[in-house]
Amino acid sequence: MPLAAHKESMQDLTYTPKSAWKRFAAEADQKEIFKFVERYREFLSACKTERETIAYVERRLREAGYGEDPSSGFYLANLRGKSLFAARRGTLPLREGLSLIAAHADSPRLDCKQRPLIEQAGLAQAKTHYYGGIRKYQWLSRPLAIHGVIVRDNGECVEICLGEKPEDPVFCVADLLPHLAQKQVEQTVREAFDGEKLNIVVGHKLPSDEECETLETKEEKKEENPIKKAVLELLHEHLDICEEDLITAELEVVPAGSARYVGFDRGLLGAYGHDDRICVFTALEALLSSEHLGRSKAIMFWDKEEIGSDGATGASSRFLGYCVETITKAWDPTISASQVLLQSQALSADVTAALDPDYQDLHEKQNAAQLGYGPCFSKFTGSRGKYGASDADAEYFGLMRGLLNRANIPWQVAELGKVDSGGGGTVALFLAQWGMQVIDLGPALLAMHSPFELASCADIYATWLAYSAFLNR
Repeated sequence: MPLAAHKESMQDLTYTPKSAWKRFAAEADQKEIFKFVERYREFLSACKTERETIAYVERRLREAGYGEDPSSGFYLANLRGKSLFAARRGTLPLREGLSLIAAHADSPRLDCKQRPLIEQAGLAQAKTHYYGGIRKYQWLSRPLAIHGVIVRDNGECVEICLGEKPEDPVFCVADLLPHLAQKQVEQTVREAFDGEKLNIVVGHKLPSDEECETLETKEEKKEENPIKKAVLELLHEHLDICEEDLITAELEVVPAGSARYVGFDRGLLGAYGHDDRICVFTALEALLSSEHLGRSKAIMFWDKEEIGSDGATGASSRFLGYCVETITKAWDPTISASQVLLQSQALSADVTAALDPDYQDLHEKQNAAQLGYGPCFSKFTGSRGKYGASDADAEYFGLMRGLLNRANIPWQVAELGKVDSGGGGTVALFLAQWGMQVIDLGPALLAMHSPFELASCADIYATWLAYSAFLNR
C-alpha cells in the first residue's frame, strides 16, 4: 500500500468528535440555529418552574390537535400540572413499541417554607428550604423572583409571578460583608453557608410613623412585628390572601431576569433552568415537527428528578405505565401495555457536565463532553462504580450512533467527571425498569445547577435534530 493511502486509512480508523459549529458553518445553517435558539430563549425566560413548563407544553400540544381522547391518534395526559405524557400514533403496529423521549421539568431552586414570614433586624424575610443540588453561596446577593401558586382553603388557586417585569420588585438573600467574614472564609463551603440562613428579604418599610408611635416599649414593638404585618397587608390588598394561605402554597424562589446570549459572538446562551428544560423544549419541538410514518412516538416530562424522582409526579411513579395502558387499549387492544413497554426504545433526555476550562483536572478529558460538539451519549449514569446506574446495552448504543451518523448530526460521548469524584443520576434507570432499551442523550452545560448555566447555541440546535431523527426513524 502506498504511504499516502496508508495514512488516509489510518485517519479513518481513529475517532475524533466533530464540532457542531463546523457542521453548521453555512450561513443558512447559522440563521436556522439562532432562529431556533431565540424561540428557546423566550420559552426559558417565561418557564421557570415545573408548573409553568408543563402548562406551556400542554398549550403547544393542544394547539397541534392533541387531547385526552386516544382514539384521535394524538393523546396527552397531564398529571396535576407537574408531569405530562403525549403520544402520536404511527403507521407501524404498536406491538413494535414506542419511540419515547423522556426529560424532567424541574430545576434546583429555593422553596418557601410553609410558615415563611419572619421579621428581624428591621427586615421582613421569608424562610426557604433548598430544592435539589445547589451551591448555596451562588444564591446570595442576586435578584430573585417568586413563582408559584397559593391555594385557599376553598380550593381556589392564585398564581404568583413577582420579580420578572421591569416594574416588579425583586427579592434577595443578603450576603455577609467581607469585613465580618474572617471566620467564614476559613470554614469549608458546607460549614460556611447554612441552609437556615437562606432567608429572602421581602420587606422593610414600616406602616407609618403614627402606628410606630403607638408601640410604647421595644418589647411591644418586637411582638407586634410591624414590617411583617405591613407585608401581609400588601399581600391581602393585592392578592386577597392571609398568612394561613401561605401554609398551603407552593412558592418557588428562582433567579430573576431573562435568558441572555453570552460572549461577543453570542455563541452561548446563559440562563437558569437549562437543566433540564433544554431537553423538554427540544423534545417537544421534535414531536411537533415529527412525521406520521414509522413507530408511534411519545414524550414524557416528569417532575421531582432533582430530588430523586420520588412522588406521584416523579419518574418512580406508575404514571407512564397508566398512559401506555390507555393508548394500548385504544390503538391495539389485542396486546398488553407490558408488551408495548418491553418493545419500546427510549432516550433519557438530560444534560451532562461540559469540560470546565478552569477546572479541567476534575474531568477525564478523553471521555469529557465539550461545549459545541453536539449532544452527548452517556452509556451509563450513577457514581462510584456505577451505583444507581442505568447502563445501555451495546446493541442499542450502536443503533443510536448509526442513526445520528447517517443523519450527519454531530454527537459525542460523556462521563460526568472522573471515576472517583464525579457521577450523577437521570431518569434512565426508571425507564429501564419497564424493560425498554434506553440511553442518555442530551447537551453539555457549563456551570450546571447554578443560577446561570451556559449552553452552546449549536448544541441546542443539534439536540433538536438528534431527537427529531430518533422520532422519525
